[in-house]
Amino acid sequence: MPSTASTLTTEQDETLRAIVTDVLELEPEELTDTSSFIDDHDADSLLAIEILARIEKDLGVAIPQDDLTEMTNLDGVRAVVSRSLKEAADV
Repeated sequence: MPSTASTLTTEQDETLRAIVTDVLELEPEELTDTSSFIDDHDADSLLAIEILARIEKDLGVAIPQDDLTEMTNLDGVRAVVSRSLKEAADV
């Protein structure tokens, strides 16, 4: 796990995993920290936007759409969300 993920609570991390598995229609055991949403799970840009929107709604955090390029796997999602939460707390 990247060091940025340490700023997420267990509940936030579980929420992220649940969102991704729900949107990508995966069983929890199919999703690993590093499995590629596109290459391993057949995701497309619309599903990526849906993941982003659900994260914003469920965690109450604003994520710039430019950050979608980093959200290629669960570790990437954690890093982006962690950074966005930190930036929001610093405001």
